[in-house]
Amino acid sequence: MAMPQSWQGRVRVPAIAAPMFLVSTPKLVTACCKAGVVGTFPALNQRSTQGFVAWLDELEATLTPQDAPYGVNLVVHKTNPRLQADLAEVVKHKVPLVITSLGAAAEVVDAVHSYGGLVFHDIISLRHAEKAAQAGVDGLIPVAAGAGGHAGTLNPFAMIPEIRSIFSGYIALSGCIGNGAGIAAALALGADFGYLGTRFIGTQEAEAPEAYKQMLLDSRAADIVYTPAISGVPANFLRPSILKAGLDPENLKPKTELDFGTELSAGKAWKDIWSAGQGTGAITDLPPARELCERLVAEYRETCARLGRSA
Repeated sequence: MAMPQSWQGRVRVPAIAAPMFLVSTPKLVTACCKAGVVGTFPALNQRSTQGFVAWLDELEATLTPQDAPYGVNLVVHKTNPRLQADLAEVVKHKVPLVITSLGAAAEVVDAVHSYGGLVFHDIISLRHAEKAAQAGVDGLIPVAAGAGGHAGTLNPFAMIPEIRSIFSGYIALSGCIGNGAGIAAALALGADFGYLGTRFIGTQEAEAPEAYKQMLLDSRAADIVYTPAISGVPANFLRPSILKAGLDPENLKPKTELDFGTELSAGKAWKDIWSAGQGTGAITDLPPARELCERLVAEYRETCARLGRSA
């Protein structure tokens, strides 16, 4: 499907900077959008709906119609007590892109569609993709093996063709994409966007402790631990941060309760035990987000030109 019509001429490279808990803020979103990359943040990065509104107001005052659109992530799960209040503000502010997680709800889709917004939903399996498609989402975000945060285990070479067989909307592929060549590869598979998270943690605007960023530089793919023991849902975390928290990565106690409302508000699991994807091994510097976006544009164009010459 390529690019939404309202995004054309504003997005310089088909990439979305993923909404990362405790990391993505208006500062990072603004830098991305002004450089031609779709920037996003989780609503729950603010501890209250009032704070969330302040961030929306800030972005509306800073971004222009020429900048890339921005997006907000909503956790659609019964343990998120703020969903309805935050959704009401999303509608009021006409947020261009809403990324839903942990539940594809038709009422959320309908609310966003009421003002012309788009809804992308992250999924880890074909079954989740089918449910989201039935809910009427505009796009899917297949979170493939090795992606940071809550991730699946499927290889993108298997995942994208299966999803394309039942879904004709937008697809933003997530999982170990950290450069322009990776974005081009996502499109070659049949996706419309590359979805980058870990690479944007390693930027100056990211609201992550310096020790977290340094750990990204020092870590490799083998340092990523995939476990449900931290948040109750399988996710990828940096092994050194697990050790630093006094836990044994090989003997983690199963988490018996799933409570995204209180967990995400408190931030304990993600504040002390840091998430990252297997793409951390390719991160060698911590540039300003604008510089990284410019690099992605150049790498993407260079890769497309090289493939064109090869063809």
